[in-house]
Amino acid sequence: MSALPPVDPRPLRRRRRRAALAQTACVLVTVFMALPIVLVGLAAFSSPEALDEFPKSLVPSHFSTATLAAFFGGTGTIPAFGNSMLAGVYTVLASLALGGPAGYALARKAFRGRDAYQVFVLLVRALPIVVLSVPLATLFLRFGVYDTVFSVTLLHTALALPTTVLITASIFVSVPADLEEAAKVFGCGRFEAVRRVVLPLALPGLAASSIFTFVLSWNEVLGAAVITLGHRTLPAQVLAALAEAPQSYRFAGGFALVVPALLFILVMRRYLVNMWGTTLR
Repeated sequence: MSALPPVDPRPLRRRRRRAALAQTACVLVTVFMALPIVLVGLAAFSSPEALDEFPKSLVPSHFSTATLAAFFGGTGTIPAFGNSMLAGVYTVLASLALGGPAGYALARKAFRGRDAYQVFVLLVRALPIVVLSVPLATLFLRFGVYDTVFSVTLLHTALALPTTVLITASIFVSVPADLEEAAKVFGCGRFEAVRRVVLPLALPGLAASSIFTFVLSWNEVLGAAVITLGHRTLPAQVLAALAEAPQSYRFAGGFALVVPALLFILVMRRYLVNMWGTTLR
């Protein structure tokens, strides 16, 4: 019986080395992205007096909610927070209601100029926000909807819609058309086939599109500052008071801007994973 040839351990070592380097790079990128959020959170839970100390300690000696209480107790902060939440939710609903059918049409219908149309839709996103906000502010003043959550929703929908159309188009392309045709064979109409077959398979991608749209709406500040005055969103409210605000207000404002978006992402991620598991089953 002949002996087995020796196994060269070098390929295995190289794979382990690459895996270790990839994991180290992921950890470094995660730390790089999370460190500012952690530092802002620690500063937000410090007292205003501790923020003015020098040298500052990395971790506050005692945690305090005085900074956040002063921020949320400021004039217009709570209404601005509510306006941002409403604008974000309305923007997600409007973008999916308009972009979903458009993405489905791009995925299922072959027509002349479809590729050029997709490029044109994406080019709209390349326009500076001022190019959209100033003409829209003029129209909103003319139609009496200036300085409302509705006007902010329209602006944010215009910003998010091109990307939503392309994302939903790629989602519907990934759903085999044969499944839809099979549903029609079993007696489903087009809309029923989409509702019973296509949408359940596309839900994870639509949830991912909702995350992108909400974060875009929540973080947008320049357009909201132009088209609102008394009913500002939270980023526009913080921007308006930033020049004269104390340091504690800035840290509390940054923390208040980051946390809701993170919570929305975490909640949608949980449902995203659950929907993906249900879809795969």
